[in-house]
Amino acid sequence: MSSADLPSPWPDQVVLTGAHARLEPLDPAHAPDLAEAVADGELWRLWYTWIPEPAGMDAEIARRLDLRARGQMSPFAVIDLRSGRAVGMTTYMNIDAANRRVEIGSTWYRASVQRTAINTECKRMLLAHAFEALDCIAVEFRTHFFNHQSRRAIERLGAKLDGVLRNHVRSRDGTLRDTCVYSILAHEWPTVRSHLDWRLASGR
Repeated sequence: MSSADLPSPWPDQVVLTGAHARLEPLDPAHAPDLAEAVADGELWRLWYTWIPEPAGMDAEIARRLDLRARGQMSPFAVIDLRSGRAVGMTTYMNIDAANRRVEIGSTWYRASVQRTAINTECKRMLLAHAFEALDCIAVEFRTHFFNHQSRRAIERLGAKLDGVLRNHVRSRDGTLRDTCVYSILAHEWPTVRSHLDWRLASGR
């Protein structure tokens, strides 16, 4: 496929900045920070999700950027404003431009910033951009049935469980994954936004 045959990327690349974090388009220059970040907690050892090892970070960035060029993903590096360094990744993925739907996923953070305001703020920025700038009708979140930490975090955002896709995909260890599918709909966003703003203001 030549570059002329590739779809025009949607969403457009954008930088989103909050009080704690900045989301900027993923770039190969983020690789050193991200390789160090993923080593904090040895995140690649989690069996129920897929996170690259430090040595595989360049390849993972290249994979995400290739999907970006094909209009299938819009990846971000998460920058901690205190340190100015990349501490994780997140993406718009499973992009459906015709129906104005995206999934927020393929997200991970170094262990030292997990359970801080960074994740809540990043989700708040991505949701606001999706509903207020991209005019999305729905935003999805998907995670492994056994990824209880991720499920609790998604539910704390205010997303509702749509259902569980049984034997949905095969995990890298060969086991079959049941995928929990959550979503926030456009008409729910004002209430979810108020909830997230309260959480950020109260430090929850």
